[in-house]
Amino acid sequence: MRKPSSALLLLLCATLFLSLVSVCAQEPSKAPAKPAPPQSGNPPSQNPGAQNAQSEQQDLRKAIDDAANDRAALVKNLEAFLKKYPESPQRPQIYRALVEASLQLRDFARAKDYAERMVSLNPEDISNTVLTIELLERYGDIPGYRRAVFYTSRVLEYLDRSPTSEKSPRVSPEDWAAAVKRDKSSLLLVRGRLYSKLGDTANAEEDFEASYALLPSASAAERLGEIAELKKDFNGAILQYARAFTLTDGTNGAPSRKEIRKKIGNVWRLAHGSDDGLGDYLLRNLDDTMAAAAPAHGAKNPNAKEPYDFVLRKVKDGSPVSLGDAKGKILVLNFWATWCGPCRELEPHFDRIAASYADKTDVVFYALNCDDDESLVLPFLESMKPKTTTLFADGLEHLLGVVAFPTTVILDRNGKIAFRVDGFDPDGFEKLLAAAVERIARASGATSPTAAVRP
Repeated sequence: MRKPSSALLLLLCATLFLSLVSVCAQEPSKAPAKPAPPQSGNPPSQNPGAQNAQSEQQDLRKAIDDAANDRAALVKNLEAFLKKYPESPQRPQIYRALVEASLQLRDFARAKDYAERMVSLNPEDISNTVLTIELLERYGDIPGYRRAVFYTSRVLEYLDRSPTSEKSPRVSPEDWAAAVKRDKSSLLLVRGRLYSKLGDTANAEEDFEASYALLPSASAAERLGEIAELKKDFNGAILQYARAFTLTDGTNGAPSRKEIRKKIGNVWRLAHGSDDGLGDYLLRNLDDTMAAAAPAHGAKNPNAKEPYDFVLRKVKDGSPVSLGDAKGKILVLNFWATWCGPCRELEPHFDRIAASYADKTDVVFYALNCDDDESLVLPFLESMKPKTTTLFADGLEHLLGVVAFPTTVILDRNGKIAFRVDGFDPDGFEKLLAAAVERIARASGATSPTAAVRP
């Protein structure tokens, strides 16, 4: 579960009185038809329980109606109601409404109290428990931090034993596992902060490390850097601060890159006497951290030794494309990435050359994407609308030694590199590529495209 923000605190209690109003808006049951006079002279028996429930519901409705939009009056009225009906079955909704109203009144002590009462009534309600942990961390004291540690541990245990069968049918097992991983990482970070407030550095460090291992985050790395700095482990602090510097975006509670820069500069000078070398270190660490934090995709084509061994995937639907089927043909490959500006500029030029060979079955054009995060690619293509078949490179870029983007490679009919250009020159690219395709085609007896290629 992600750490709730102040806005989320209100959202978690957004039932403001919806549940209460729902309960109270129910019309009292209509009185039954007047019964026939009893045979004996005794009056008909009454149901005291039903009468008490009806009186309780009327009193609750009155408590809400009398408060109108006055949150302070609502708190007073609901507390008076609870004093009169301490075992009311509506307590969960009433406690939630009291938490929300108390937060709006900035009465955090009262909000904490009723939040913990909600947890006591229903320990399995995870959203209420997370709200309570948030309140205790922000506005609690030492005993409150200890209780928050207990609540956080209980939620973590719940996540560990939560079966996949509880997921919605609309959620894939992969997305379910990713969500649980995200929630556990966030809760470990929260519990680590609570341990820090309690002065338990050892347990705090253990939780921050576990949180970072599950899902690398700037917040966990910063906390680990602070602990290392306190231990005078300056090299360890530099590593963690560099990770935080790379990962932070400064939003949603993430640390400020400016503040992280100050921290890493300070420990670097303590360790090295000056800022010399810090820039190079940050760049190297950026590459390492981003690679480690990238979404994991199983190694594709791990046993491929030559281009024809590769089976690639269409970006559009994931269907396989075997390069082995292109044996004896000329393969024209454009390696690109969504973040690469020159790749976007090259794409229409590559499309035009490919279109000019559309009726030639012995010359095949593929655009091969090399993004680490594959989720970015399909939306990008839907925006750009390229005409050339687009596949994931799936490791072919490593076999062919592609280290910069864009890179255009032509493989001859034997699968050997016959042409290669790194980068993109808009003035001569089309003419250069068209001439290369023609040269390779003539060398193997292929015919020219029917459409003229315009540079």
